[in-house]
Amino acid sequence: MDTRDEIIEILKKEARAVLEISEKVDESITRVVDLIYNCSGKIVVTGIGKTGIIARKISATFASTGTPSIYLHPAEGIHGDLGMVDSDDVIIIISNSGETSELIDIIPYFKKHNNPIICLTGNPESTLAKVSDVTVNIGVPKEYEPLGMVPMASITTALSMGNALATVILRKRNFKIEDYALFHPGGTIGKILLLQVKDVMHSGDENPIIQENHNLKEAILVMTSKGLGCVSIIDNQGKLIGIITDGDLRRILQKYENPLKSKINSLMTKNPKCITPITMGINALKLMEKYEITMLPVVDENYYPVAMLHMHDLIKAGIVEK
Repeated sequence: MDTRDEIIEILKKEARAVLEISEKVDESITRVVDLIYNCSGKIVVTGIGKTGIIARKISATFASTGTPSIYLHPAEGIHGDLGMVDSDDVIIIISNSGETSELIDIIPYFKKHNNPIICLTGNPESTLAKVSDVTVNIGVPKEYEPLGMVPMASITTALSMGNALATVILRKRNFKIEDYALFHPGGTIGKILLLQVKDVMHSGDENPIIQENHNLKEAILVMTSKGLGCVSIIDNQGKLIGIITDGDLRRILQKYENPLKSKINSLMTKNPKCITPITMGINALKLMEKYEITMLPVVDENYYPVAMLHMHDLIKAGIVEK
């Protein structure tokens, strides 16, 4: 068997492992979901070694999707970290063998505080399974593991079951992508869903504005002083009626022999696309891409131009359309 075929076979074996545990899911999984969903405290996920790493990931997934959760290292737990566990918490223990001594040692604390215990294990007849309130069988045949004992497929099934539980819970909580963004304000998802035009627009003295009765030369001076490559044109009431951009300026100079003294209301692009300060940044970017423009006047409810938005501002802020 060449390397490519070997890799494919291993992937298929791990996929089969996940399919096989799906066939073992019985009605007890409903109680697992109910315990997690109705938990008035937090979900405490624990495991050690490779399953400890998976436990950390599962806990992080719960926490990022609206279910308070922490990871408890069992060895650290018996040396003081059990103090993080409250009586209204639900415990999820992950152990393929179900006989991990570090996990067995912390069971009495959970029992004393009446914490419901959920066990994800490959051995439903194990010590941990027997002392748990509900057990989920995530076991795989030994031949699925390298050398019959290196945790590979069993790790995949543990992670898959954790992902499945977290997905069901977030749906029961009606957890939306906007909620997810609140937990990820520094990431691309958070920026796409939370950032508004007002967070990056150029307002006040940075906003290039000129009245329609001025000439093109004066408009160029405003454009140059503000450095945004455009200027909003307003009428005598201060409302937006047009715009001149660098691109417009090049076309004007090509079309007219001596346009510098011409009134800008005869040269401007009338009724330009515009947005409001509370427009979402991603929607502003979509508008720019749709009409192939890089600047947008920002107007208030009375159509007064209060700011200017440049595409570069959105890109620098991390807004990238998916």
